[in-house]
Amino acid sequence: MNTLIAVIVIFGLLVFIHEWGHLVFAKRAGILCREFAIGFGPKIFSFKKGETIYTIRLLPLGGFVRMAGEDPEMVQIKPGYEIGLLFNQAGKVSRMIINNKSKHTDIKVIQVEKIDLEHDLFVQGYIEDGEELVTYKIDEKAEYVYDEQATQIAPYNRQFGSKTVGQRAMAIFAGPLMNFVLAVFVLMAYAMVAGMPVDEAVVGDVTEDGVAIEAGLESGDRILSIDGENVQTWEEMTMIIQEHPNETLQFEVERDGEQFDVAMTTQERMGPEEEEQGVIGVTAPMEKSISGSILFGFTQTYEFTVLIIEALGMLVTGQFSLDHLAGPVGIYNYTGEVAAMGILVLFQWAAILSVNLGIINLLPLPALDGGRLIFIGLEAIRGKPIDPQKEGIVHFVGFALLMLLMLVVTWNDINKFFL
Repeated sequence: MNTLIAVIVIFGLLVFIHEWGHLVFAKRAGILCREFAIGFGPKIFSFKKGETIYTIRLLPLGGFVRMAGEDPEMVQIKPGYEIGLLFNQAGKVSRMIINNKSKHTDIKVIQVEKIDLEHDLFVQGYIEDGEELVTYKIDEKAEYVYDEQATQIAPYNRQFGSKTVGQRAMAIFAGPLMNFVLAVFVLMAYAMVAGMPVDEAVVGDVTEDGVAIEAGLESGDRILSIDGENVQTWEEMTMIIQEHPNETLQFEVERDGEQFDVAMTTQERMGPEEEEQGVIGVTAPMEKSISGSILFGFTQTYEFTVLIIEALGMLVTGQFSLDHLAGPVGIYNYTGEVAAMGILVLFQWAAILSVNLGIINLLPLPALDGGRLIFIGLEAIRGKPIDPQKEGIVHFVGFALLMLLMLVVTWNDINKFFL
């Protein structure tokens, strides 16, 4: 249950902040955003605020912001249709009733002759007796109603395609950008609570199962030298210890201005590359400061970014196989393990996942934000947009391949963790 809660909270936050980035910058550009969704599939919960419907959907596989002009309109009004009109105080059409007109007694019914919902915003048609041709202006925020569901029209100046290359690129780039921003703030919060490691050869804490506590080391002890080799930083100290697993080392220690020597036989553990490393059971010293926490948030986010990009490079060059990738099942399992280590470790894990989501979405692959940015960039170079139908086909094929990859990775996760 704790794992499930942790996964829902973390992934809900990552998807929310990503889609919120798209939403905010799209609205700033004047794009009509019809829906802000967390998840895919059937709606579980929804409410409308302003022009946008906010929904939570059944399948927790991501989210989306539905911007006007990206997809064809669900309902199209064509010549010959009979529609009912409602007017606002300015005399403009505020609602167009497509069907179930009998439920509305205060409408004016016309048979459509011409209609323009994108540029000139008017409807022309014959009133019920079929003889008088009338023309009405349509309000730019008018709605059409189909099956009693109201949808706001999208004049061309409110559509995604009407905006400048820069505005559209920013609306797309803002999603991944917000994931990096989230990682910075999460790591800043972590540093403010837990402190930041200080690169000094000083004992922070002594673990209960290490040789350091048996040798009498205490928090705050400064290591001056190891086997006669002077050390000043935490990195210098740990490198010497790690290079000598199961060996006895002579430590020169300073405590409260007094110096003394102590011998310790290092313990052994496996390093990240399956090599033997020496440890003595001490942690790095920590400090807390607002300025340091801010710096820590940015530097750690940068380091996580570099590590993930390097790992992706190794995957492309074949140094990593698909077996090293984790899908939803693997991430769920790892999140459970991290959650068991405590809230602070979970903070770091959330930051790593946020950076990972930002980087993955920026890859120049169809159906991802990076792929969409490539098409916008090509438009900027060519001076005209790519054929929307061709672009749509590319994104569809890319999406299908991504789903196939997810199935393969998920199957690998199931074999790894359950079979």
